[in-house]
Amino acid sequence: MMSLLSNQEIKTIRSLAEKKYRDRTGLFVVEGEKMVEEAIRSGFGIEAVWRRDEIGEKAMSRISLLSTPSPVLAVVRKPVVPSAAELFPCAGLSLALDAIRDPGNLGTILRTADWFGVRRVAAAPGTVDLFNPKVIQATMGAVFRISFVYTDIPDLCRTCAAAGGRVYGTFLSGQDLYATHLETDPGRSVVVVVGNESNGISAEVARQVTDRITIPPVPAAGGAGESLNAAAATAITLAEFRRQARQPSNRIEP
Repeated sequence: MMSLLSNQEIKTIRSLAEKKYRDRTGLFVVEGEKMVEEAIRSGFGIEAVWRRDEIGEKAMSRISLLSTPSPVLAVVRKPVVPSAAELFPCAGLSLALDAIRDPGNLGTILRTADWFGVRRVAAAPGTVDLFNPKVIQATMGAVFRISFVYTDIPDLCRTCAAAGGRVYGTFLSGQDLYATHLETDPGRSVVVVVGNESNGISAEVARQVTDRITIPPVPAAGGAGESLNAAAATAITLAEFRRQARQPSNRIEP
């Protein structure tokens, strides 16, 4: 016998596609077998779990926020958000997102950060909502493992630099990433700034960057596009940090 969804339950779940209702209720939607399993294991508060086998194909299509409904959907409570002061500055590698607008980019950046062991991510207030359904899906579960906070990015960068840390930013003109000795000492604070998809790193944040780096195209002259996708640039940069971290001689002395 199939479980029935009330019209109010359907209306509530569908409303979570919009940020104002996610903010108002403190809830967001997770879809897919793997993602729902991740949510349950994470310790996040699970308000309800709906399975297609229990409610039927038609009901699942009415509550799903995806173009193709998944077999399972969960309504999850947002976690308590840590303050920027609690997360930064602190030892190790962190990301600062300077107004990332595209949900797919934000989700992929978090998935990439998770892969490379980056557990702290700060974002400018203009960044897309972390709990946007498209962001959640693109994280592939990383959202449940990363501490994420919206904060003033220039202030965060100033704080990091004042504490003796380094702030790296990718620019079209800068030191060749692969020829730069990156700070990889796990005892020091390092922030990598990821710029906006269209405008890159803002002028206000750029003034706080201590080390400008660039990802050189191959070949060096001709045949390359104008710039890399923000998520791709993040992956390349973090990969080089982790590669150099395996080489203790690369560590920069204070």
